[in-house]
Amino acid sequence: MTSPPPAENDSGGPRALTIGTYIAYGIPALPIAAFAVPIYIYIPPFYAQELGISLAAIGTVLTMARILDALSWPVIGILSDRLNTRWGRRKPWIAFSTPFILVAALMLCMPPPGSGSLYLFIWSVVIYIASSALTLPHSAWGAELSRDYHERSHIVAWREGLTVVGTLIATVIPSLVTKYGGDDPQLPLIGIAVFAGVMLPLSIPFALRAVPEAPVLRFAEKDWRAGLRIVWRNQPFRLLLGAFLLNGVANSLPATLFLLFATHVLKAADYQGALLFAYFAAGVISVPLWLILAKRYSKHRVWGSSMLWACLIFAWVPFLGHGDVLAFFTISVLSGIGLGADMVLPGSMQADVVDADTLESGEQRTGLYFALWGVATKLSLAGAVGIAFPLLEFLGFDAQITSNGPGALLGLALLYSIVPVILKILSVIMIWNFPIDAESQSRIRQEIEQRSTSGHLV
Repeated sequence: MTSPPPAENDSGGPRALTIGTYIAYGIPALPIAAFAVPIYIYIPPFYAQELGISLAAIGTVLTMARILDALSWPVIGILSDRLNTRWGRRKPWIAFSTPFILVAALMLCMPPPGSGSLYLFIWSVVIYIASSALTLPHSAWGAELSRDYHERSHIVAWREGLTVVGTLIATVIPSLVTKYGGDDPQLPLIGIAVFAGVMLPLSIPFALRAVPEAPVLRFAEKDWRAGLRIVWRNQPFRLLLGAFLLNGVANSLPATLFLLFATHVLKAADYQGALLFAYFAAGVISVPLWLILAKRYSKHRVWGSSMLWACLIFAWVPFLGHGDVLAFFTISVLSGIGLGADMVLPGSMQADVVDADTLESGEQRTGLYFALWGVATKLSLAGAVGIAFPLLEFLGFDAQITSNGPGALLGLALLYSIVPVILKILSVIMIWNFPIDAESQSRIRQEIEQRSTSGHLV
């Protein structure tokens, strides 16, 4: 896992990263995203429809698993900041977590007959925490690769772009295995697990070998109490965390309910793969557009505008019904355009917020900050599952029947679309006047470099 230090240009600063570095860094995100598709989209309805576990039980089990996972993030973040090894701070975590992900994914996608809530809970906890032990250090590693406000967006763009490529592949696999392998409902899960299970152990060593870690930046030492006070005083962090949490719930609800909406409201189960593919493909294709806009305008304004665009499009979903596949396809493509900004800009803004903390704390605590954002993400996912499934059951919705009542279907449509729209609007309100732009971030980095060079203590 050793790698060369970052190269420097003639003036002593870091060189711009190459496309090869972008790809090598981002490629592990592809199989991780492929694993996430069955976990978030296919496994809940599969366990409900094929194994007979109630929606309320699945919601409770997955919520508990995500809460445990969320509790692990601060531990992983702090340790990955503090434990500096001969291979770096981030790379050992990525290497060690890989086999646990592979085993847990196999168990979840191929449950033995009679598997129940406890089985789902145990293996969900394993794969959630193992994935966190990989993705958190991987994200922190990317945030530290560049000091430049705009180049950070390109790093995140490649990582998240490859994430969506993995998602797209995983959405195509179920259609292919069903077409050529039969109607066994377990085949799509197995197909995705095989693809991701091959790609993950190939991509991880490639990334660890090809991409350097940035040198540890530390020019002051503070005890943990003072460090926590600095975190809380970081206004950009608080704003981004709140917007991240609200937008995370807004994105998680449609992801959790997509299969149910397509099957029971649109009656378009045969088009699920094509609809998902259209949505994510539009997101990938739109990324260059959002990068151009973010270079001309501030990241936070562009991100806020993209969320408003998504709200405008998604507000039409409750008017859809049986057979409106073409209309929903159009909505998927147009709302997917907004996904491109959602993929790239918040992650880039996170690195800028860490700079503000580094200036005051004297330490580059990227792992801690990404852990706190990760907790927000996990809680948003837990909230989406924990709220949506029990509420659907309360409204009389039954995933195992084909003809639910109008009230149950309306409740599903509102949870799928209108609730996310409201949450995104609240997120835009929080982020619209975000205090860090390109000019202020450049000043922060200059002062960090000066203090780091001089050894000046904050």
